[in-house]
Amino acid sequence: MFENLDWDKLKVFIVVAELGSMNAAATRLKETAPTVSRKIDDLERTLNARLLYRSPRGVSLTDAGRKALRYAEIMSDAADGLRSDVLDHDLPAEGPVTLCAGDGLAAHWIAPHLPDFHLQNPKIELRLVTTDRPDTDLLNDKADIAVQFQEPGGRQDIVSKRLGILHYIFWASPEYVRTFGHPTSVFDLHEHRCIIHSGYVNQMERWAPKAKQFRDLIDFALVTNSGSVMLEVCANGGGIALMPTYVHDLQKNLVPLNLPEVAPIRFWLTYPERVRRLARAQIVIDWLRGLFNQRLTPWFKPNFVHPQSMDKAPAGSTASELTTPPVA
Repeated sequence: MFENLDWDKLKVFIVVAELGSMNAAATRLKETAPTVSRKIDDLERTLNARLLYRSPRGVSLTDAGRKALRYAEIMSDAADGLRSDVLDHDLPAEGPVTLCAGDGLAAHWIAPHLPDFHLQNPKIELRLVTTDRPDTDLLNDKADIAVQFQEPGGRQDIVSKRLGILHYIFWASPEYVRTFGHPTSVFDLHEHRCIIHSGYVNQMERWAPKAKQFRDLIDFALVTNSGSVMLEVCANGGGIALMPTYVHDLQKNLVPLNLPEVAPIRFWLTYPERVRRLARAQIVIDWLRGLFNQRLTPWFKPNFVHPQSMDKAPAGSTASELTTPPVA
């Protein structure tokens, strides 16, 4: 049976599972929706298992589909590894690579890992450029690789791989909570000093409806275009800040508030087709994918994991075993 397992159909299945829609998958793959549906049907017949529940609202994974997706992603990672290990194998991996990323991810998640990257790749000159734009014009800008919050649409010359999802929650310092109290709901935030990134303000129209309601309810004490400024002001008792859950790992003087998640924001790794043929660029791409590996950290998974769950996790539990806690 498995002699007929078609890798092309598995790749289609990965895209459908990621987007939750046959039509959206067809648009990304530049195929028709009936063609995408037929390939999924063929794959289900080959595996003799139902992989997707179909409804007018889209598709969702069955138990068998979740297992199949896990193996399909492993196969995809292996294919990428094969390419990176063999491509330009005899050429030296050295020279400049320019990476463009948002100021928060660049400073707080990518930068701490740069010393190890340089130890492993001393001949690669990595140039890290921060931006407050949700997307990067890779063909006209000087960046080789971008981590961005908007997927390039309809560009065959741009490779795009979803890295994960940022989950935004409210943070404060212990001193601030002791002095001003813990808000019991988002509606209490109008009584507090709140901090927000100017990029969030501009993007909230594309966020969840409750994010826009939050913006309309609150008069912000500080609006800044710097994630580092937000973090430091919040850690020093300056107010309540809306920041991603990965802040938990930054070892700052911050506590996650027991409030619901405000918005899940997808982000992508993108680069021109020409870049993947450069050995030095492929090393950076593989390194970035490792930094955001959802099997190693819960912060970029599709499902929201509250940092309080990590603090309360029993000994021996893993991030993948944790679920979202009740919130006020």
